[in-house]
Amino acid sequence: MAKIAKAAFDGQDLKPMWAALLGKLLDGTATAGEGLDLALVAQLIGEKSSGLAIQHDVLQAQQLYRVAGNGLAPRLRVLALAASTDMGSNTPIEFLLEDTDIELMLLYVVPGAELPSPLPAHDVAIVIASDSEDCQHALHEIDAVAARWPRPLLNPPQRIWHLDRDKLHALLAGVEGLLIPATIPAERERLVEVADEREPIEDISEALGFPIIIRPRGSHAGVGLEKIEEPIELSLYLDERDEQEFFVSRFVDYASEDGQFRKYRIVFVDGTAYACHMAIARRWDIWYLNAGMAASEGKRLEEATFMQTFDIGFGRRHRSVLAAIAERIGLDYFIIDCAETKNGALLVFEADNTAVVHNMDSPDVFPYKPPQMRKIFAAFADMIVKRAAAAAEQAA
Repeated sequence: MAKIAKAAFDGQDLKPMWAALLGKLLDGTATAGEGLDLALVAQLIGEKSSGLAIQHDVLQAQQLYRVAGNGLAPRLRVLALAASTDMGSNTPIEFLLEDTDIELMLLYVVPGAELPSPLPAHDVAIVIASDSEDCQHALHEIDAVAARWPRPLLNPPQRIWHLDRDKLHALLAGVEGLLIPATIPAERERLVEVADEREPIEDISEALGFPIIIRPRGSHAGVGLEKIEEPIELSLYLDERDEQEFFVSRFVDYASEDGQFRKYRIVFVDGTAYACHMAIARRWDIWYLNAGMAASEGKRLEEATFMQTFDIGFGRRHRSVLAAIAERIGLDYFIIDCAETKNGALLVFEADNTAVVHNMDSPDVFPYKPPQMRKIFAAFADMIVKRAAAAAEQAA
């Protein structure tokens, strides 16, 4: 997965790989692993439905996969429990364990296939399925046996469920110095009433008021995400969408004094917060890839400073808030996307366990990133080692 993702990230043409893998699949010579590679390539070239169909068929025949390592004799074995879903709904754990001496196995928990008995030999297990709707079967299957899992089980389903958008606000409510607008589920019928000005939006929830942020329930990566200033804009938005259920929240203007928006990604590993990236743009709906970071030396300098001074800068300013987030969410590994408000509070947009944390950026353009990514990866590997050692000591 990591090598294919890197090829796509670098802009390589994946169609020759697609054609070669498809040919092997059609003539019956493809391995199950190559079938999964084909499913991933299909999604990366925009053929999501075809990719998911291929993945479904492959996983009906085989659920366990060993990820090719770096050739070193494995020190430990990690079993990652995944859902049969799109490429963005499982933790991309291969990036985290790349170039380590930890062996990684992926076990897909799919409808109609029981968990293997006995389980594959492993030292630590980790749930990498997200809280999205198409991962719920896997989470429930794992949760049913979590209490009896024979090895340390990281990121258990009960805590992954905390990350649901309409639960996270309640979980983090009351943390001093933290702002997280309530995310309100709303059905199309109610929103149409608001759009037609037959009902004020405050009737849906007193936490709402224009401007709002709206997205279809279950959407990812900004699909369908819009800022709505007034009812007529809501009407136009609904005219363009087919979904029946949405998430709505109050818009918070987090622009800095220079008019630019700054969005931060923070990674939590074993309770400790690490800087992952910082995006700067003149648009509120920032993602790293639309912020033009590679084209701006000034933005990169600011991001480098954010990373290199995190422990005495951003991390220190928000130390108590970050500690409270780590404690309340309680996952061994997760990510938040956040910003700073005009009055200095930490504005949390979302938390999840599947956001991409990688070292794919060009070191020539972003020379400050590889050391920071290696720091995160080392912390993740150290956590695995620590949990395995604690379990071994307890069993002795």
